[in-house]
Amino acid sequence: MSDTFDVPRMRSDSMSTMTSQSTSARFILRQRLAQLLTCLEDLSSDDEANEEVSRTLDEAFNLCGRYSNRESFRLHMVTWNVGTAEPPADVRSLLQLDSQPTTDLYVIGLQEVNATPVRYISDLIVEDTWSHLLMETLAPEGYIKVTSVRMQGLLLILFAKQVHLPFIRDIQSTYTRTGLFGYWGNKGGISVRFSFYGEMLCFLNCHLAAHMNYALQRMDEFEYILDTQEFDMFNTPQVLDHKVVFWFGDLNFRIADHGMHFLRSSINNSRFNLLWDRDQLSMLKKKEPILQEFEEGPLRFKPTYKFDRFSETYDTRAPRTWFGLTGKKRKPAWTDRILWRIKPKATEIEDEKSSTASSADDDEFSVKVTQDMYTCDVSYGVSDHKPVIGTFNLEMRKKVETPLVALTVEGIWSADEDAIFTYTILENFESSTFDWIGLYKIGFKSASDYSTFAWVKDDEVAANGEVVMVQMNKNELPLLAGDYVLGYFSTNMQTLIAFSPNFQILESKRAVMEGLVQENINGLEK
Repeated sequence: MSDTFDVPRMRSDSMSTMTSQSTSARFILRQRLAQLLTCLEDLSSDDEANEEVSRTLDEAFNLCGRYSNRESFRLHMVTWNVGTAEPPADVRSLLQLDSQPTTDLYVIGLQEVNATPVRYISDLIVEDTWSHLLMETLAPEGYIKVTSVRMQGLLLILFAKQVHLPFIRDIQSTYTRTGLFGYWGNKGGISVRFSFYGEMLCFLNCHLAAHMNYALQRMDEFEYILDTQEFDMFNTPQVLDHKVVFWFGDLNFRIADHGMHFLRSSINNSRFNLLWDRDQLSMLKKKEPILQEFEEGPLRFKPTYKFDRFSETYDTRAPRTWFGLTGKKRKPAWTDRILWRIKPKATEIEDEKSSTASSADDDEFSVKVTQDMYTCDVSYGVSDHKPVIGTFNLEMRKKVETPLVALTVEGIWSADEDAIFTYTILENFESSTFDWIGLYKIGFKSASDYSTFAWVKDDEVAANGEVVMVQMNKNELPLLAGDYVLGYFSTNMQTLIAFSPNFQILESKRAVMEGLVQENINGLEK
């Protein structure tokens, strides 16, 4: 059984308030309606009164329109120190694939993925076993791997529903080593940043220094990672420049002072609140300004470290001696965490002063982050850490709603004749003659999982609005029937930026000739 404890829905916005957007909306609308009623009571033939009524109504309807134009996107995050283990046979419950509403984005951060030299080189050539399992599990549910970044044992992977891919742009990743004074990648941080419907998001997966007495070193490493990670983006050159930042991973903060007996007694009786005030991360938040900008849900789940493998029992190993040093049982701790930060309002106002675009309106109704669940799943035992799950709602207005390219399938497709499709550039972007359009079978895993592809116009970059016709050779088309989609891959953006509507490829006559299917005569197979 999964050890799950649902938390109260936690909401934050650019003013770091916990007030829900709907409550705020009702309060503002009540104010406007009160003003309207006052105007109606004083209504006369006075033009000034009529003008006040009109203005107040406009403001009220404008507010209603603002809120109705907002959309909510579900984010599912996982952080797990996998202790160099191979993945379990099934991760469906970890990904909560049967939950409602369905997830829009999956962000999975792993630490201590097997990174022996031979294994690491192998993983650079083909997908590592963890990525492979996640892709095999998520692809049939309609999720596509958008990007990933790996630094030795640290791995960060982003998946999204196909419908969102054309609006995930400006993807960049980077990493920072902190192990062995920055020369070794066993500790540090990796991050992926991107624009999601025009809002800037950044995900930072960290593995910080271990052991009880290194809380301040962990803090130093976190600040070092924030200072050194840079992106080639004028408006978001560093992690904290992004509208929303998620910081997660094996942060390795421990529970100070309490003895082993008190810790285990509190955990066994689910009295986790007795441990919160000695959690090192919670203690540091009281005095470190940068940590005070980050929010975290209540720790209403078991400490996630250290367990005996394949059990729900905390460390029971007998003390061992190395070179005269006696080993100790590890105290349980919430080493594995997920926090988030909304860019502070004051910082945004400073940014706006240097921008020609503007506005106060966007600030007042900025992105809202609501945490629905914060828990661990103790049923997974391949590691001495338990995976931590965080689910969130990102509520915002779409700043970008038009894809960069339109793709249209022409005629009926089968491998009996060459196929035709067209593409049209709808908006300016850094297109290239090395861009290509892939043919993907529904349920594909990533941009590289295509059946065949065709280059875009190869003599010059297409102009905006120009309809370009492309031909696919019949010899490269699938012989068997199936449902497919065309996807435009941008070489410069390193992602799929447009899709055609889904369409069917018919079974080819060649399939019978080559013995892939039996011949059907008068409804009977031969």
